[in-house]
Amino acid sequence: MQDKPLFRDTHCFFIFSAMQNNTIRLLTGVALTLLGTASYVWIDQPVTDYIISTKTPWITEIFKQITRLGESQWYLAVGLLIWLIYRNNNERKASQGLLLFSSIAVSGIIANILKSLLGRARPRLYIHEQIYGFDFFHIEYAWLSFPSGHAATALGASSVLAICFPRFKYPIYAIGIVTALSRVILTQHYLSDVIAGSVLGLATTIFIYQHSFREKIHAATD
Repeated sequence: MQDKPLFRDTHCFFIFSAMQNNTIRLLTGVALTLLGTASYVWIDQPVTDYIISTKTPWITEIFKQITRLGESQWYLAVGLLIWLIYRNNNERKASQGLLLFSSIAVSGIIANILKSLLGRARPRLYIHEQIYGFDFFHIEYAWLSFPSGHAATALGASSVLAICFPRFKYPIYAIGIVTALSRVILTQHYLSDVIAGSVLGLATTIFIYQHSFREKIHAATD
């Protein structure tokens, strides 16, 4: 009989914690939406103009190498390989590999669908033809700017690695952010594209982890 109040208090604590987390996520989502909108209206074009006027060949070469960290095939292959190796003898490691694969695959599919539906002109059209904005339903590369797939991959992979190796989360996220921003430096995307792609990658990882992998990965490390 004495356990009931304790159970009730614990239950209330978890409900309150969940409400707090949902509120934080909602506020974060609103803030990032406002930031992306502000970037589209006031920041994207000036930043692109500044990069064009200051970019040098050696900076371009450095960021061409960095941006390769945002290519999805590396993470898809590694994630699938880890799952294949450990699926029968180490559930935690197998789940980590499958989480990496799933996060990159799902965020990549969503990014590609949004790109074609929204049809945002890439910076090259702004640079050469002064075309800026959205023109829905395109499949041409020059109109597939929003959101950035490289940014989605970079932050999706970073968030998975941060879950798996929490002690190194700060350098992991730093690398992910620099990789995402490389798309702006190379004038392949606008800042708002990168913001949207980064949010997509992070949100995809969090959603998949919470709904399918938390108990298999996180609980094993508690």
